[in-house]
Formats: sequence, C-alpha cells, structure tokens
Amino acid sequence: MTERAQTGPGRRTMLGAGAAVLGTAALGLAGGPAGAADHQAAERAGRPGTGHGFRLDLPVPTVIGHRGASGYRPEHTLGSYQLALDMGAHVIEQDLVPTRDGHLVCRHENDITATTDVAEHPEFAHRRTTKKVDGVPLTGWFTEDFTLAELKTLRAKERIPGTRQKNTLYDGRWEVPTFEEVLRWADREGRRRGEPVWLYVETKHPTYFRGLGLGLEEPLAELLRRHGRHRRNSPLILQSFEPGSIQRLSRLVDTPGIVLLSGPSERPWDFVDSGDPRTVADLVKPEGLKWIASYAQGIGPTLDLIIPKDASGRLAEPTALVRDAHARNLVLHPYTMRNENSFLPADFRRGTDPDAYGDAFGAFRAYFETGIDGIFSDNPDTALLAAADFTAR
Repeated sequence: MTERAQTGPGRRTMLGAGAAVLGTAALGLAGGPAGAADHQAAERAGRPGTGHGFRLDLPVPTVIGHRGASGYRPEHTLGSYQLALDMGAHVIEQDLVPTRDGHLVCRHENDITATTDVAEHPEFAHRRTTKKVDGVPLTGWFTEDFTLAELKTLRAKERIPGTRQKNTLYDGRWEVPTFEEVLRWADREGRRRGEPVWLYVETKHPTYFRGLGLGLEEPLAELLRRHGRHRRNSPLILQSFEPGSIQRLSRLVDTPGIVLLSGPSERPWDFVDSGDPRTVADLVKPEGLKWIASYAQGIGPTLDLIIPKDASGRLAEPTALVRDAHARNLVLHPYTMRNENSFLPADFRRGTDPDAYGDAFGAFRAYFETGIDGIFSDNPDTALLAAADFTAR
C-alpha cells in the first residue's frame, strides 16, 4: 500500500480456533431481517451490532499484515508473509506490479531501487532511468523494464534500513515473489493449517500500467479464477487507490473490493487522468461513500481520515467517517500502524529516539475505539495483542 504522506461501533466475529481471542459476532450480510436480528441480539448482549451489511469471515478488529510482517523482515518476501502468518495475522497484504513480460510480482512499488539489490548488478546499470509515475518523477530501476527471469536474479532487501537496521540481517535471503507463487504458498499453508490463508491484494498504479499495455486487472482476475479466489466468499480482498481499478475488477470477479483513500486534498490518479475533479475529501462525504458502495464493499482510509492530528502531531477529535461509512454498509480497514516513534502520533511517542518503540498499544486502542473494522500493521504481533486487549474489555 502506498502512503503518500510518508517515503460507530466496532464489529467482532469468529474465524476459528486461531482467532478465538478476538471473535464474537459476524459481520452482517447485506440487508434483510437476519442482519437486523443479529444486530438486535448483539445489542442485547451488550456488544457492538453487526448489521452494517457486508460479511467477511474474519475477526474484528481484523489485523492485516502490512506487506507481511514488514516490521521484522524485508517487505513483500515469502519470509515476511510467512512470519506474519505464523504470528497470527488474519490477512496478509500483497502489492502487485508487472514485469515487462506481463507477470505480476509483489513489490511495494515498480521502482525497485530501495527494495532489491539491483544497483549491485552491473549488467543492469544501463536500465537505470527517470520516469514519471502518476505525475511524480522517479529515478531508478523499474519492474516493467525487466523480464521475470531477469527479476529473479535479484534479491530483496530492507527498504528503510536506517529505521529497521535489524531487518538488514535478512537482506539477500529471498527473491522477489510472483503473485502466483504467493497463491501457491497460501494454498499449501491453508491445507497444512486446515483453514484458508487470507490475502489482501493491491493493484499499484493501474492507469499508468494500462497505458504501457500492461493492464493489471485482467491477469489478476485470471489468477484468482485459477486458484478459486474469484468468488464473493473467497478468502481474498482486492484494494486500489484508483476506484476505476476496483470497478473494473468488480466486473471480472466477485471477490470483495476496497477503495483506498489518501489525504483529503489528493485525487486518485485515474480521476486526474480522466478529468474527474473529485478529491478524497469528496469521496469521504456521504454521497461519495454512497458512490463507492455501489461497486465496492469497503474503504481503506489513511488513519488521519479517522482521527486527524493537530498542529503538534497529537490526535484530535475523530471524524464522522466510521459512522458514515458504516451507514453505507462499508467496512473500514485504515492504514498503517507501526511501532516506531517516528510513525506514531506525538502523544504516543516515548523518549527521543525516533526509531525506538513508542506506546503503540495506546495508539491502537485510540483507533479501535472509533469502531474501525480492522487495521494494517507492520507489526502483526503487537496489533493482535492490542486487538485482544480491546475485545476483552
């Protein structure tokens, strides 16, 4: 998931033994008397209602392993995904970009300068170039300039070594995985564990890639169908910062879709490309949420859209977004919680070292109290403990 600012009641459900510490009620299926009855029963039991509309067979708050367990391993590697799963993350995220020959691979961005050892390969020195991606000039190496075979000669590394020096121990240990390899891994792990492994899949820069003849949605839909993850109840969630990508996917598969939302003044790149004047501020209004609900099942807002920060960086009053989104039967999975002081609101930082851990549990509690349905975290173990504390109250 891209984070542009940085280089109502909650609902709870049972997933199984692995989620026993979190679950109670299931997210309600769209509309109808059964959903209303579940809501009333939950209210009588003294816990949050479940009649907001869309069912995910997941605990609430859902803990989403952001790029795997990227607080502990280089992001978007099988090592990061496996650790997130072993820690108990309910869902594990992949960001998808294409290779020159059309394979979908898991990278946070198509610019692989910071996340691979490509700069150490003299045979690829001439591939370093400057491109404009979604209007932003970037200089480096890009997946669309490599075949899959070439990309497989590279090794992944820690993206922010200054902050996460311990993660550099694992530099060079893993390849760049294809999404098909991740699907096979998830299928194997699901059989071994006796329950499905949930994936949360983002299409990165879909308008940009469609302009290069490397559209993401069609090959992604084909892979989902091949692995039986194209249905409404499949253990997979699709996401994109471009609403048009989720609309396109909704016509190809029935897999649930989430629209990601960044800063209020920003416009999704497909809006910029098409001349749509709406901003994120427009999309989080009731009419904008109604429009999103016509083709998607939820939103993934930046945490600042849930609780803004004041001038000192401390949390201010929550917005109405949770209430308004739930009124439109939309699930909310905001991003991203990290343990380090530099990523926490100022009121939850501890000490003066920006790379030291702050009061992450306090910050999780503040966000969970707004009624969000889940959260992306680089530290799934911390998020799971925080969610267990919250649901045990």
